[in-house]
Amino acid sequence: MKNYTGPIFIIIAALLWAFDGLIRQHLYSLPPITIIFFEHLIGLLILSPFVFRYILKTKLTKNEWWLVVLIAALSGLLGTLWFTTALGKVHFISISVVFLLQKLQPIFAISTASIFLKEKFDKRYIKWAVLAVLSAYFVTFPNGVVNLQTGEGTIIAALYALGAAFVWGSSTTFSKMLLGKIDFKAGTFYRFLFTILFALPLLFLFGRAGGSLALPNISQLGFLVLIAVSTGMVALLIYYKGLAKTPVHISTILELTFPFIAILLDMIVNHTVLSISQWIASFVLVFSIYQIAKLRESI
Repeated sequence: MKNYTGPIFIIIAALLWAFDGLIRQHLYSLPPITIIFFEHLIGLLILSPFVFRYILKTKLTKNEWWLVVLIAALSGLLGTLWFTTALGKVHFISISVVFLLQKLQPIFAISTASIFLKEKFDKRYIKWAVLAVLSAYFVTFPNGVVNLQTGEGTIIAALYALGAAFVWGSSTTFSKMLLGKIDFKAGTFYRFLFTILFALPLLFLFGRAGGSLALPNISQLGFLVLIAVSTGMVALLIYYKGLAKTPVHISTILELTFPFIAILLDMIVNHTVLSISQWIASFVLVFSIYQIAKLRESI
């Protein structure tokens, strides 16, 4: 019997991530590093009671500790920080350019997987991967045209998005290396713990507004808790469970479910209208993802 458990978990995580931009728009007044610190702190506090017994049983080698540090620095801190900063640069409204990171992330993930994990790809994967990346691009940008006429902020946001694409894509490979050695629950715990440790000194340096430390109010804390139990800690836990059973070059394409759902959410919440090219590309993307998920059994 075929087992699609890994790809299914990755798609579920990508579906949760699609809601992230909608939630973070309520936090635009906070410095990005403040958002990063508190969302990881809240996530760790919620997660700890459930995974504590796994942590006690987990013994990490020196190389595994280095992987934890690298993943937290790249994915937990820099990736999330640059993604949040990119959204802030366009005032959390014009997010289409920020979605560019989801189109380029597979390039970095696949490249690092071939270098560090020696993952092999056949012609079938390359065909569907290229088609998925191209269709995801057209899903996000109507008729394939990127609008950079909205000011300097959008261009800067695109650069931050490119940086996030690189560190998140590379981190997928390093996370896969770590999950081959420790339980995914322990991996999630350590990533959150070290991200907090890295973010704390930066919080005091860059988390200020008007000379004093910018702290979230009650309403903003509510949204940070919502992030932790949906698009943050919970989504990462589900993603790591799927990644532990799925090759990097498969998982990174399955994550393209995110921009497809994000476009639909934008249509429902912000009443945007999809163009004909976006609808066609959406169906092609879903079909490509399905074909890639099927390749899981033959790799």
